[in-house]
Amino acid sequence: MSWNFFEIFDIITDFLGLIGNVSSDVSDDKKGKIKKETKYFTEKLSSGLLLVSAVLLFFVFKNPLPSENYVQTLIVASLIGLAISLILFFILYTLEKYYFKSVFQWLLFSYSVLLLFISIVLYVYFKSGIFV
Repeated sequence: MSWNFFEIFDIITDFLGLIGNVSSDVSDDKKGKIKKETKYFTEKLSSGLLLVSAVLLFFVFKNPLPSENYVQTLIVASLIGLAISLILFFILYTLEKYYFKSVFQWLLFSYSVLLLFISIVLYVYFKSGIFV
């Protein structure tokens, strides 16, 4: 019995074609409506996160920072914010919610989340009074 590579390849592609052709219960009208409602969701969410980050960073930097090791403090707070962001990105990826239609959306969302968590850590660090 001789196995031909192209026959095996044909069987695999037929099987994958059957899996891919499974129809969903949602009609085309509902798909279009859902897509139309969430057309600019990523951009709106990212701009909102950037706005919140700007407000938090304004409250942090409106007064001069303490002169003692402020560069080291900013680096450590940035690393903590980066770690929290990476954990959030991993959770979104495992939930299959971390996908984007373009590189611009991906970069905008990632940058805004990263800046948000860094600004939250800085705000908590400087305004809480626990660490200073």
